[in-house]
Amino acid sequence: MHRRVNHMLDAQERWAKPVGEWNQRWITAAFARTRPLKDVLNGVWLGHPVHPAVTDVPVGALTAGVLLDLAGQRKAADIVTATGVAAMVASAATGAADAVDAYGRPQVQATVHASIMVASLTAYLASLAVRAARPSWRLLAVSFALLGYAGVAAGAYVGGELVYGSGNMVDRHAWRTGGARWRRLDVTEVPEGALIRANAGQDTLVLYRAGDAIHALDDTCAHAGAPLSGGAVIDGCVRCPWHGSRFRLSDGRVVRGPAVYDQPAYEVRAVDGGALEARRLPGPLD
Repeated sequence: MHRRVNHMLDAQERWAKPVGEWNQRWITAAFARTRPLKDVLNGVWLGHPVHPAVTDVPVGALTAGVLLDLAGQRKAADIVTATGVAAMVASAATGAADAVDAYGRPQVQATVHASIMVASLTAYLASLAVRAARPSWRLLAVSFALLGYAGVAAGAYVGGELVYGSGNMVDRHAWRTGGARWRRLDVTEVPEGALIRANAGQDTLVLYRAGDAIHALDDTCAHAGAPLSGGAVIDGCVRCPWHGSRFRLSDGRVVRGPAVYDQPAYEVRAVDGGALEARRLPGPLD
C-alpha cells in the first residue's frame, strides 16, 4: 500500500511542482520582511520543529469532534470542532514556514499535503457555517465534518511521508555516535578568514581560523545537508549556502533558521610535525 500511495504522490508532480514554486515565491517574499517571525514558526527558539507539535491539536480536536457528533453531543461537538479549525489555521502558518525551504520531491509532497489540508479546512468551515446558520440541518453539518476529517487523515499521512520518508526538517546528525576521540585532519594549513573543508576520519568538517583559534563544525548542515564550507561567515557565524541558516562558529549553536538543531562542533589542536587533529565536543545529550 505504501508503494502505491508514493506512486500516487509522485504522479502529482505535474501540477504540484508549479503550484509549490509559485507559493514558495510569495511566501519567501512575505517572510523576507519578517525574518524573526519565520524563526519563531520554524522552532529555532525551541530547538525542535514547531509544526509537528502544533498539528496534534487540530487532529485531536477534530477526532473528538467527529466522535461527539456521532454520539449526538451537539454543543460539545460544535465547540471542539471550532477549536480544531482554529488550530488548523495556526498549524498552516508553521507548516508554511517549513515548506518554503523544501525543494524537489519534498516540495511536491508539501504542496500536496497543503492542498489537501486547505480542502479539508474549507469543508470544516462549511460545517461550522451550517451549524451556526441552520442548526436543524445537522446531517449536512456532520457530513461536511466527516468529509473534512477524511481529508485531515489523508493530509496527515502525506505529512508523515514528508518527514519520515523524505527527511524534511529532521536532524541530519541524529545518528552520529558519541565517544569522540582525536582524529588527524587531512589539512595542515588553515588560512585566516576562509572556510576550509577537511576530513577527520569519516567526518567531514568545515574549519575557520580567527586569529590563533581554529573553529570547526560538521560540514553537513543539520537542516538539509548542505556543505557549510560553501557558505559565508557573518558576525561570527557560518551561513548555510542553501537556505541561509546560521550556526555560531565557536560552539555550533543555531542562531537563525530554518535549521532548528545545533551543528556538531569540534576542537582542533596542533601536534608534533605540524599536523592538526580534531575531536568532537560533547553535545547536550552526550
